[in-house]
Amino acid sequence: MTTFTDLGLIPDLLDAISARGFETPTPIQAEMIPFVLNEERDVTGLAQTGTGKTAAFALPTLQKLDLDNRSIQLLVLTPTRELGMQVSREIADYGRNLNGLRTAIVYGGAPFGPQIRDLKAGAQVVTATPGRLKDLLEKGIADLSTLRFLVLDEADQMLDMGFKDDLDAILEAANPDRQTLLFSATMPPAVARIASSYMKDPHEIVSGTRNQGTSNVAHHYYRVHAGDKYAALRRLIDVQTDMYGIIFCRTREGVKDVVHRLSRDGYAADALHGELSQSQRDSVMRRFRQGNPALLVATDVAARGLDVDNLSHVVHYDLPDEIAAYTHRSGRTGRAGKSGSSLALVNLKEGHKIRRIEQTLGRRMEEAKIPSGKDICNSRLVELLDRVTSVEVDEDAIAPYLQSVRDSLDGLGREELLQRLISVEFNRILADYGGAPDLNPSPHPNKSRKNGLRTYADRQFKPKGRPAGGMVRLRFNVGRREGVLPPQLIGIINQSTQSHDIHLGRIDIGSESSDIQVEARMAARVKSAVAGTAYRGKDLRVEQVESNAVRGPKPGKRTADPRRTAGGKKKAKRK
Repeated sequence: MTTFTDLGLIPDLLDAISARGFETPTPIQAEMIPFVLNEERDVTGLAQTGTGKTAAFALPTLQKLDLDNRSIQLLVLTPTRELGMQVSREIADYGRNLNGLRTAIVYGGAPFGPQIRDLKAGAQVVTATPGRLKDLLEKGIADLSTLRFLVLDEADQMLDMGFKDDLDAILEAANPDRQTLLFSATMPPAVARIASSYMKDPHEIVSGTRNQGTSNVAHHYYRVHAGDKYAALRRLIDVQTDMYGIIFCRTREGVKDVVHRLSRDGYAADALHGELSQSQRDSVMRRFRQGNPALLVATDVAARGLDVDNLSHVVHYDLPDEIAAYTHRSGRTGRAGKSGSSLALVNLKEGHKIRRIEQTLGRRMEEAKIPSGKDICNSRLVELLDRVTSVEVDEDAIAPYLQSVRDSLDGLGREELLQRLISVEFNRILADYGGAPDLNPSPHPNKSRKNGLRTYADRQFKPKGRPAGGMVRLRFNVGRREGVLPPQLIGIINQSTQSHDIHLGRIDIGSESSDIQVEARMAARVKSAVAGTAYRGKDLRVEQVESNAVRGPKPGKRTADPRRTAGGKKKAKRK
């Protein structure tokens, strides 16, 4: 087995490694460290987040620095302030025994003064975000003419975040005789362009397989009706009693909506999105790293570059638009050899994305069933009993109170006592899930996994004609202003009535309200069930506005008629 001693590192660095408790190098470290120590050739390292990339480039470059020279010799570029601060701390920790080593970090959203003083004090190692470093270059404060090592950490994410022009300017200003080390989880064309334009015949080191996720992350997906997605998320949280994870949404509005609904239902969760100030963002991340709350709901852009250890789960509430983002999200868990889980809630029309993700990962994602109410009750009961049986009992401390307890419980039989003790903490779970419906869509017999995930269960209405009792029109007090679409209206009705068998007709969406045709016999049930629920924080109201046939849509309204065949075409009328 290879050890750090076998890699050619000096004693000062080996002592620092040992102090951190590391004994054997990760695959990327075992290849990268001796290469950088013995070669001056540029190198690309393809490895997932959490595989030890910082030590892979920090240890060999620190060993080769001239500590008597007070100019910038090692520059590490990172996509975000949070990652930059983490990398800078680790580099300083690895170099704790190197006399004369000075480090500095520069990033946006903070005053220039302290950062300029650190640079002028003679830092040999600088960690920076591209935007702020470019500003310092333009002000003539940062000097990269003596640079020996340039590290691009998470280069794909830097390009995703729009730093292409900043990177071009920095790379042009850097000493052309430098050694460039590029690290990336994936190698999209834009990253390959940087490698070809600014690197000289780079050697490639791949940890694992190109563009694939880490092997210690379990990937599962859950088919779910659009209207049941939030209910399914709650069940995933409730069945995993010790979940510490990030829930990813596609938009900031989606993040706000999920956090609002979780908070309303008694879950502790913070939001991380682009509208937060830097101080708000720092506060959110400080609380999350401390595990309070244990759930963070975030957009891809806001979460890029986050460095949080020990995450147990990543939940894809929305699948990302870019498939490569799935790899970045999932890489937040299963780090440093630990196991993790990546769980995706998949709309019935998103089967093609699962196929593409599997191709990127190089492995199959396992389809799982949304937990039933009974599953959650069992899981919570087991967790409660584990706490009871594993708690440490201080007999001396509780002895003075035991007689009072005996007197209070006198007359209760063993069975009744057990029931009451369990019910103290178990009643809420029973109330929520005791009679909970199955949220798993029924598979259609003619649809296989290979053909995608969409099934006829996705059509939550009866397509054959009108019901005998006729149709009425109900008006909901949400419209385009709230971002509502026909699938959301259908989902609201299905979830609130706990039924997928209500016949629905034409849906007209206006700017401030939406009309939907409902079979007359079920109208009162729909109005009663929907009243008191909310959509994106707005309390819903429903009123009946007509009971005759469907009118044509008003000008400017978005219209949907669900009475279609599976292929999307209206059925031809019989003559």
